Amino acid sequence: MKLLITKYLPYYLVLLGLFSSVSHSADIKAGEELAKKCTACHGAKGISSNPQWPILAGQQPAYLGAQLKAFKKGSRKNPVMENMVNNLSEEDFNNLAAYFASLKSGSSGGDPELAKTGKTKFSMCAGCHGSKAEGRGVFPRLAGQHPEYIAKQLKNFKNGSRSGGPMSGIASSLSDDDIAAIAAYLGSIK
Repeated sequence: MKLLITKYLPYYLVLLGLFSSVSHSADIKAGEELAKKCTACHGAKGISSNPQWPILAGQQPAYLGAQLKAFKKGSRKNPVMENMVNNLSEEDFNNLAAYFASLKSGSSGGDPELAKTGKTKFSMCAGCHGSKAEGRGVFPRLAGQHPEYIAKQLKNFKNGSRSGGPMSGIASSLSDDDIAAIAAYLGSIK
């Protein structure tokens, strides 16, 4: 596990530098206007009430920008998102990312007993996602995210239907119980 993190860390540090300026020239008001099209799934103010869709409030702008670009290029698959971003520019991506990053997020909950177990397993995630799961640059904020969404994404990394640097290797080492516990812990963080 540590070998995977060590192996891919330089790669991610370079990406972090490349994407860290996403919100510096962005227009939050323009992003707010564009985000009106996102509320059906991602909720008002980026707080999705449906665990099928991620909470975007408080997310790292570099991560959001990178994901929007990946949907547009087709390297991240989701027919709805691919359609939503098809006519957006890179400037639109930056504005949306800055807007959602400016919003306050909270806790989406999680089974308290599972969360206790998940907290002990989270340490392997903290190197990239931050000690409080706040995210760093191109590494997403996981704190407060729907546990069901987190579990689904970890399972997708594990089964190969989603790719992302060391995440596939890390997820492959997790049992279903580990995934449920980590997801519950992340959902419980405010």
